[in-house]
Order: sequence, then C-alpha cells, then structure tokens
Amino acid sequence: MAEGSNSSFDDPRLSPSSKKQPGGWRAVKYILANETFEKLASMSLIANMTVYLKTKYNMEGVLLVNVINIWSGTSSFMSIGGALISDMFLGRYLMLLYGSISSLLGMMILTITVIVPKLRPPTCIGQINCIDPSLWQLSILYAGLTLMAIGAGSIRPCNIAFGADQFNTTTKEGRSQLESFFNWWYFSFTFALVIALTAVVYIQTNISWVIGFAIPTACLLVSIVIFVIGHHSYIIVKPQGSVFVDLVKVITAATRKHRLDCSRCSFYDPDFHPRTKQLRCLEKAAAIADQNELDEDGKPKNGWRLCNIQQVENLKLLLGMMPVCLAGIGCFMTMDQQTTIGILQAIQSNNVLRSGFKIPPGWMGLSPMIALSIWISTYEILWVLQTKKLTGKAKRLTMTQRINIGLISAMACSIVASFIEKKRRTAALKHGSFKSPMSILMLLPQFALSGLVEAFATVAIMEYLTTQLPESMRTVAGAIFFISLSMASYLNSMLVNIVHKTTKKGGKTSWLGGHNLNNDKLENFYYLAASIEAFNFLYFNLYARRFIATSCTINEESKEDQHNNEDQI
Repeated sequence: MAEGSNSSFDDPRLSPSSKKQPGGWRAVKYILANETFEKLASMSLIANMTVYLKTKYNMEGVLLVNVINIWSGTSSFMSIGGALISDMFLGRYLMLLYGSISSLLGMMILTITVIVPKLRPPTCIGQINCIDPSLWQLSILYAGLTLMAIGAGSIRPCNIAFGADQFNTTTKEGRSQLESFFNWWYFSFTFALVIALTAVVYIQTNISWVIGFAIPTACLLVSIVIFVIGHHSYIIVKPQGSVFVDLVKVITAATRKHRLDCSRCSFYDPDFHPRTKQLRCLEKAAAIADQNELDEDGKPKNGWRLCNIQQVENLKLLLGMMPVCLAGIGCFMTMDQQTTIGILQAIQSNNVLRSGFKIPPGWMGLSPMIALSIWISTYEILWVLQTKKLTGKAKRLTMTQRINIGLISAMACSIVASFIEKKRRTAALKHGSFKSPMSILMLLPQFALSGLVEAFATVAIMEYLTTQLPESMRTVAGAIFFISLSMASYLNSMLVNIVHKTTKKGGKTSWLGGHNLNNDKLENFYYLAASIEAFNFLYFNLYARRFIATSCTINEESKEDQHNNEDQI
C-alpha cells in the first residue's frame, strides 16, 4: 500500500508534535493491527460472558441478566463521556491509549478470577445445590467489568475517527484512501469477531477457561504495544471542542429566557440559517433580549445566554429524530434478550452432536451474524442488481419498510423463542435432567431472526441517524445510537426484574429467575416480549414513521438553502 501524501503543516487542528509527514497508510497499518487485536480481545470475553457467569459464578437468571445488561448498557452509555473528554480535553490518541489500558486492567482482573478458585463460589453439585457468590467475590468481578466498560466507552467513539484523522479528505486522493480505510477497518473487525466467536469461545468452553481468558488478555496487551510503537507516524489532532456542548448551551439559554416575549425579537443569525416551524420555544435561545448580550464585533459575550439559529436548528433536528430512535430501542431489546436469555436456553440444551462434537453455547452468537450476512448478500446481489437489470433502475427497500420488517422480525423472534422454550422445558422435565435432550440446533431460528432484526431495523436506524443529521453532527449520530443501545439494555434489565417480582408473588412459579430454567416459565416472558414488540410496531406506524419523512424533508431543505447561499456567494 502506498503512503499518502496528504499532510498540511499549517493545519490548525494539529498539535505542535504533529508537524511532520502525515500518517496515511504508514500510520493506518498500526491502527488496523491495534484494532484487530483489541476487538479479538474484547469480543472473546463479551461473546461468552453469559456462559462464564452462569457456569463459574452460579448466577441465577435475574442476577445474570442484570449484570450483563447493566455492563453492556454502561459500556455503550460511557461512549458519550468518552467522546466529550476526547473532543474537549485529551484528543483521540490519548483517549484510545488510556481506554486500552483500562480494558487491559479489567481483563487481567477477570483472568485472575479464573486462575484463583477462591475468587469464585464452589461449582454447583448436579446443577441443583448452587452456592451464590459472596459480596466480596462479586466486588472483584464488578471491578473488572467496570474497568472494561470504561475502556469500551473510551475506545468506541475514537477508533474509526482516529484512523480518519490520518487522511486529508479535502483531496480526492485522501477521500479515496479514507474509503479504503473503512473497508479494511470493517474487514479487520469481522475477522476478529469470527475468530473470537469460534476459536476462542471453543477454547473457553471445551478446553480451559484459563487459556481462554489469557488469550484475549495477551491480545489486548499486544494491541497496546503496537499502538504505542506507531506513535511516531500518527497525525494527532488537537481537541476541537464538542458539538454536544452547543446543544446544552441552547437548552440552557432557552430555559433562562423561557418568559421572554419573542413576538418582536430579533435573532442572532450570522449565517442566515433557515428557521423551521417545529419547537419554536427553543428559538428563545437565539433571541437578542438586550444589545448588551453582544460585544463590539456583534458576537455573543456569553454563549450560554445567546446562541445562533444554526445551533437551535441542530437541536430541533435532533429532537425530531427521537420518536424513531424510541422504536429502535424496542428492536435492540429483542437482540439483547437473545444474547442473555437465549444463551441460558443454549446452556440447558443438548449440545452434543451425533459425531460427539460439543457445540459451545457461545457459538449461537454466530447465527445472527450469518443471517445478517445472507440477507445483505441476497439483497445487494439478487434483489438490487436484478431489479436494475429488469427496470434500468435499482429498487431498494425504503427506510420505513426496512424498519417495519425489523419490527415484525422482532415479534417473530420472541414468538418462535417461546414455542422452542416450551418444547425444550417439556423434554427436560420428561427426561428428568438439567439439560434438555432437545438439540441446541433447535434454537437457531430464534437467533437467526435476531440477526434479521439487526439486518433490517438496526442498519436502517443507523442510516437514518447518519444521513439525516448534517456532517458536523455525525459524532452526535453515533452517540444517539450508543444511547439507544444502552437504554435497551437498561430497559431489558428493568423488565426482567419487574416480571420476576410480579410472577413469583403468592408462591407462584416465576417466569424467569432461578438457577434452573426448567423450574421457570420462560415461554410466558417471551410472549410478553412479543406483546411489547407488537405495541412498538403500532407505535412506529401510527406515530413515529411520520418523523422519517419530516426529518428527510427538513434535511433536504437545509441542503438546498445551503447550496443557494453558496451560489449567491
């Protein structure tokens, strides 16, 4: 690969130490190597964490779901803090370095819990007499998970952006190199994910948890070493401030002026940005209540009291997208349920094939990936290309259609999971064993449907956030997506707790909660989840879908006005 020649010694974004030949491919090779080993390490633990906590910490259903969902939700939510600290104080390089060190410390703690048996409760005897982990044992576990969550929150918002910093996108060559970088980044991510979900998960489950945890810890150490070695070749961009702060400024300024009568107000609008009719109350943030709010150059003295119209319109656009994001949270909940409760079903299913090969329960996480890959290949190669040949124009499913298919897939996933669980539990009770004689392969349909939820709804919502926000707010788009993921995890945890406490009242059988799914009625929980998805489907079609058309229209009008202003200039 040829090194790019896309630097600018006068670039104001660069720190003094960065005034050298640009990174280009010379720097990106270190970044891709670092990303591959980091993802191999993190995904190796994430993919099999449910199995580890169930088999080694004897966690009952509710506690296990709480730990996984809160850990997952916090990892996603901390991405917002990581983005803020990176953009305002540390910069992406230091944020990635500190985040990687935090993840390494967390992984080392988890590896120690595997090596030292006293850090875990005794193994269950016959899967019946299970001793719960003590508070001090859980404290050590939670410390490791917390450090990993901090690390994930630091790495996620910065890794792709730091790679993009190495190219000068103002040139055609730089844009071409950036596109190639994205392709290689996704290739490295997929490669690491496949290795993590197959080889490492197999080692953890069937060979040794010690070796299985030592491998990702060593991989992360290697990734940090590679990342530091490449320091001399990086373009390190100085912190530029965060668009999140602008949004908070609008809310603060509008709140301060909430009693202001704007019928005759003039607004601070240096760029002549078009004003939309929605959420006019926010425009008070840009209302000039007193000429003393402006300095001698006509600029605001205090950005927390007076904002410009563009900042206000950015917040309006963001708030207008929230109804669609709420519909997406319901889909994410279904996906989360399969990574936790679905894996619990796999643990209590017959995982031995006729050949004697044992399928690790963590391998079920491959099913959604395979289903997603099959659909994307079928859609892009068969549907899009064939319609272009027949009609001369490629016909693609609209954003609304894809979200609707994802919502229907989410309902189907829960319904199918309910039927399969009833069959699994009935067979286990008839056989009188902890593990059902039903094959683990019977769980494939529900995991595959979970993959279709991601292929349709999740991808469409990511596209919606990315394409409908202006380029200056792309970071916000990623942040909103991560917030949606974290909200889904937290809501899943809340749902499980409410269901458990409600259904066990009066000595009744809990739908989900014990060490043994055979004593629960998990199928009822899945029926409830399907009902929630049905409500989500109605909510989207009766209310939220209109906001897709609205935001698209606003964005197009904004682009048209921008082009008109450029033409006038």
